[in-house]
Amino acid sequence: MVRFSEYYLTTTKEETANSDIPSYSLSLRAGMIKKIASGVYAFLPLGYRILKKIEKIVREEMDKTGAIEMLMPALQPGDLWLQSERWQKYGPELFRLKDRNDRDFCLGPTHEELITYLASLDIKSYKDLPVNLYQIQVKFRDEIRPRYGILRAREFIMKDAYSFSADETDLDIIYKKMYGCYSSILERLKLKYYAVEADTGLIGGKYSHEFIILAKNGEDEIVYCPICGYAANYEMAKFKSKKQNIDEPIGEVLQVHTPAVTNIKSLADFLKLPADKIIKTMLLNDKGGNHYAVLLSGDRELNIPKVEKIAGCSLELVENNATGAEMNIGFLGPAGLDSKIKIFADNIIKGRCNMAAGANKKDYHIVNLNYPRDFEVDVWGDFSFAYEGDLCVNCGSPVNFEKGIEIGHIFKLGTKYSKKMGALFLDSEGRLNPMIMGCYGIGVSRILAAVIEQLHDAKGILWPVCIAPFLVNLVAINMEDPDITSNAEKIYEILMREGFEVIFDDRNVRAGVKFKDSDLIGIPIKLIIGKNYAENEEIEIELRKDGTKMKMGVSQTIDFIKSYSQKNFF
Repeated sequence: MVRFSEYYLTTTKEETANSDIPSYSLSLRAGMIKKIASGVYAFLPLGYRILKKIEKIVREEMDKTGAIEMLMPALQPGDLWLQSERWQKYGPELFRLKDRNDRDFCLGPTHEELITYLASLDIKSYKDLPVNLYQIQVKFRDEIRPRYGILRAREFIMKDAYSFSADETDLDIIYKKMYGCYSSILERLKLKYYAVEADTGLIGGKYSHEFIILAKNGEDEIVYCPICGYAANYEMAKFKSKKQNIDEPIGEVLQVHTPAVTNIKSLADFLKLPADKIIKTMLLNDKGGNHYAVLLSGDRELNIPKVEKIAGCSLELVENNATGAEMNIGFLGPAGLDSKIKIFADNIIKGRCNMAAGANKKDYHIVNLNYPRDFEVDVWGDFSFAYEGDLCVNCGSPVNFEKGIEIGHIFKLGTKYSKKMGALFLDSEGRLNPMIMGCYGIGVSRILAAVIEQLHDAKGILWPVCIAPFLVNLVAINMEDPDITSNAEKIYEILMREGFEVIFDDRNVRAGVKFKDSDLIGIPIKLIIGKNYAENEEIEIELRKDGTKMKMGVSQTIDFIKSYSQKNFF
């Protein structure tokens, strides 16, 4: 039995200071969370109820796939991270600490190292594979700037799963199951989302998808085609340029004196050319000191992750003259470039005529540059970002852009961790091979915030029925009126016997306060007991979702709640 007067729940009317986005403000105002320190939050009883319901849905959908639940420690030995070579690579986001014996440990932001170590101890044969293990566990990341409440916190709750397979076929099967599992979770939560192609980042691997909940305040941006369904995050989106190449007579190569003209805008003005008639040459280098020149249309921006994916290594932009060659960064171009520099060219410039570019000589540019007459390219590819007006890479329709919140990410890791950490198995022919891995994460506490971000209005939160803290809020208009109090108590007993999740607002406060708190918290069904019940034995019903109001007798009300719950639960 839950009575508002006895429950640990304090709501606030005012907007909370420094609550950047609606989900943070509403979580605080509804009494769901409390800030303890920067990026660290306590889940109060109301928030914890919702969190456990999200966990239940995640657990049910994971179990359907055959995944097996376990629990690993949050505290991990540093030695495992040294084996995977991520102890330093992970950077300052990794919470590092030492025990009393001066041994290195960390608070896990993720569990690839630990699960791979466990697999190396227990899995010996192809007969033990495939297997997919998961946990719901606290994670820690020392965010440089924690913000947006529990959307970007330093301590958070995540479901992470790790699969081990003997071959790529089994990995593909599990990956598809996880893709379907995450889709089912979000569909049960009634959320608008996209599963998009994504960069693998620090986790590594060769292939991944992010699950993005659409939200106008989201940090992530996706590019999608409303016609064929193609979708990718902004960093990895493939596209075709809308601009058509125009056939024109090929001009004679000329060198033009361009004193102090070192950027695209000033060069376009100087040469009286549009920016897309200029080749922008960007110089990158890897840790081994090798250089890569990337050729872009002058109206485009360099997408380094796309270049890294093709180059197969981490790259940094060179912004000075420390290249080991006599050249000026502001005057680089593909014609006559040092032969040791590998040239990557964006597909957008392919087929364009009479382009301008740097002459690899201070204060000089070249005009009427044409491929392949005047320069060579080692690798053609997609190395820039999509813009408004670009076309879908699959069907050629205009692409759209949306903001969203990443709540899940699935990866094909391959043998990145198993090779380094000795997670080997004997195949059917008696040979030792590294296990083929996948990993699959979804933010449980992050879902809570993301749902609010997508499903709220001016009054408060609009919880889906399946994770609402309570299905019904029973509101007694005036607790000082003995008839109203008596009738409300009777209805409360009936609702409890029917097994409904109900909170009884029995506080001795104004009815308007009760109504506002109910809307703020987001309880789907409000039952109002007032004078009308004493006179007609009718209960006033109001739906939080759309404000629909109606009056019914007790038995009708019970039937309505059952029907509404069943209809909206899945």
